[in-house]
Amino acid sequence: MIALEVKGLNKKYRDFHLKDVSFQLEKGYIMGFIGANGAGKTTTIKSILNMIQLESGEVHILGKNMAEHELELKQDIGFAFGGIDFYTRSKIKKLTNVIKKFYKNWDDETYYNYLRRFKLDENKKIVDLSKGMKVKYSLALALSHGANLLILDEPTSGLDPVARDDLLDIFQELVLNGEISILFSTHITSDLEKCADLITFIENGQIIHSSEKEEFKESYRLLNGNETQLNQVKERLISYKINSFGFTGLIRSCDFDTSSDIKATIPSLEEIMIYFAKKEDMYV
Repeated sequence: MIALEVKGLNKKYRDFHLKDVSFQLEKGYIMGFIGANGAGKTTTIKSILNMIQLESGEVHILGKNMAEHELELKQDIGFAFGGIDFYTRSKIKKLTNVIKKFYKNWDDETYYNYLRRFKLDENKKIVDLSKGMKVKYSLALALSHGANLLILDEPTSGLDPVARDDLLDIFQELVLNGEISILFSTHITSDLEKCADLITFIENGQIIHSSEKEEFKESYRLLNGNETQLNQVKERLISYKINSFGFTGLIRSCDFDTSSDIKATIPSLEEIMIYFAKKEDMYV
């Protein structure tokens, strides 16, 4: 079953346009949603949650149209935007008692298990929490009402490596039964290397590629060669860097001649993002 289907989303701002954004997330998988700052990740997520008015497009969650079944579907969605920036003078306990009333399937036992796991003191005020602790609290709320779809925007931002690794373990545990799906937007691509099953890459408001993670990486090659070899492939490169040995550049696998003597390796997610961003710099 498809947990999340995004079809033809369009949203225009004065200096930005979300253009025909489409992708699918099946139940039981983690999708990494990547792109440079300003690429359209947060705008897409807000569109999915019906927080902004679209020019066109549809979002279906668990087979139902989000615009038509918003209140019902938001019971099945857990979302976290990297922190808590409202009612900051309130204690965690007081804010939770307000929030949990909105969810018919709220589970106190699950919530307190996450408080213990995240080492959160419910008598602390929101304003006194570090950025990392706010993220953990936001996630504890998102994970405590039986949601089948988690939408997380930069959930590991501000966390130390140990805390981030613990969260990634939680995400992988959650999808094991095949009922929960996670859309995970982040610029920390090493987190996605560890836990994502699928990758969707957005650039300048358009989806560049959406597929299984290894297939996504294998659709590109990172080339290393000398100046002569650069001249052979320059026109087909997404972008490149000149170095003391010659060049390093990114190319689509379908554009690379495997019989060439240019050294080619499969890039990391981070390298793919870097070279796409460099493409913008090269042609400004």
